[in-house]
Amino acid sequence: MANTPQSKKRARQTLSRSLVNRMRRSRIRTYLRRVEEALASGNRAAAAEALRAAEPEMARGVTKGVVHRNTLARKISRLATRLNALPG
Repeated sequence: MANTPQSKKRARQTLSRSLVNRMRRSRIRTYLRRVEEALASGNRAAAAEALRAAEPEMARGVTKGVVHRNTLARKISRLATRLNALPG
């Protein structure tokens, strides 16, 4: 348990930062889910639009330190590959 004033403040900051990071991660997952659903439906135009909307949000997660950049680069690459494999 935090005893000094500094450690109490750091505990408060950690709680608020964790909440913000959880919301950011959740938002990224939501955008990823939309892309996955569009890919599963087979609609190339909807999937391309969903991926275009998801990329900036995912990049923001990297900038904010929520997700590692290589992880997101890998995810975007795999989604783009799946999108390009769709007919049409």
